[in-house]
Amino acid sequence: MNNFSRKDFLRISALASATLMLPKFLRGADTSVQSEINNLFLSQTNGKRLIVVQFSGGNDGLNMVIPHGNDLYHSNRPTVGIKVPEVLKFDDYHGLNPNMKGIHDLYNNGHFAALNCVGYPDPNRSHFRSMDIWHGGCGPNEYLTTGWIGRYLDSLGEQTPPHQAVEIDDTMSLALKGETRNGIANRNPKKMKILTEDKLLMQIANDYTHHESDHALVDYLHQCLAETAQSAQYLIEKSKIGGAKEIYPQHAFGKQMKNVADLILAGSETSIFYVTLTGFDTHAGQNNQQNRLLGIYSQAIEALAKDLQAAGKWNDTLVMTFSEFGRRVKQNGSQGTDHGTANVVMFASGGLKKKGVITEAADLQNLEEGDLIYKIDFRQVYATVLQNWLGANHETILGQKFELLDFV
Repeated sequence: MNNFSRKDFLRISALASATLMLPKFLRGADTSVQSEINNLFLSQTNGKRLIVVQFSGGNDGLNMVIPHGNDLYHSNRPTVGIKVPEVLKFDDYHGLNPNMKGIHDLYNNGHFAALNCVGYPDPNRSHFRSMDIWHGGCGPNEYLTTGWIGRYLDSLGEQTPPHQAVEIDDTMSLALKGETRNGIANRNPKKMKILTEDKLLMQIANDYTHHESDHALVDYLHQCLAETAQSAQYLIEKSKIGGAKEIYPQHAFGKQMKNVADLILAGSETSIFYVTLTGFDTHAGQNNQQNRLLGIYSQAIEALAKDLQAAGKWNDTLVMTFSEFGRRVKQNGSQGTDHGTANVVMFASGGLKKKGVITEAADLQNLEEGDLIYKIDFRQVYATVLQNWLGANHETILGQKFELLDFV
């Protein structure tokens, strides 16, 4: 992050002083003043964007980034495994699920990379607990109330608006919650704006405006309400501009990714978008379900890449895709796979340093109770994204120092 100049400091001080002359509730809702402050603070970011895609349910990484050259893969998955002729190959060992042609095209252009065996020590096979660990960016025995993206927002300063990190959903994940700053969950800006204009909420706000109260919780709720209204209005205005021209899948995830593309192409100052694709808990009948989902994902990311390439914004955008855990190496008796541990994390961008599978192959011979053994701590991945891509201090955000990887 760059340091503020004296000129910037004086401008922020003057604007902050001006807001103190307003009633408490209007103070947060004065968009012209707040926007000027936001712009000064956000000028300290490096202009790069991160799109986090969460595969909920525990995606089977071995049937996504496939070690087709390993006989153990095929012997452990005689029916669930993807047959060699179907694989979209990178080389003689690795390749992609046949439904990921769009991602394979990105690979051919140097815009796709994957990390094998990403996880953490003492892995947890509970969907909820493992997702909390990934969201919090913490160790398996830590229980945090903040997320790694939320703490990144904290690091940007107290004037950082909620729409600096947008989750395309109705509820906000732990990942976007900080100590002092939060992102915003927003599937539909217009519906959110209606909620913030609720007459009862406005009456409560106005009642507190006319009382001298030192109640910290009341002040906090006031601030949240005002900032949410402001961010909702900001996102409404940006979404009106639109800009996406490619065809996105007619699926909730496709619509969400088009929403992201529209906001980026409209010039939104949002630096982090968070999107979820559900349905990966494939204990039975895995192939049809996972293949369908991976096809939707691949089509949406390909459309996003083409839209952003045409606008000259793809090189400054990084798409990171993860799941809370992988699946077991050996298929089960129901044509599916059960909860596992280490998994693949994927990246797509015009700004990658390397392409393809950039870590060593998953070891299918030496397993722990039938599961892959992690080789890369997922916090190393976060640290690399925070430090090398977003220009943040990863040690401050994650609470300790991690060895950085070399993909961005």
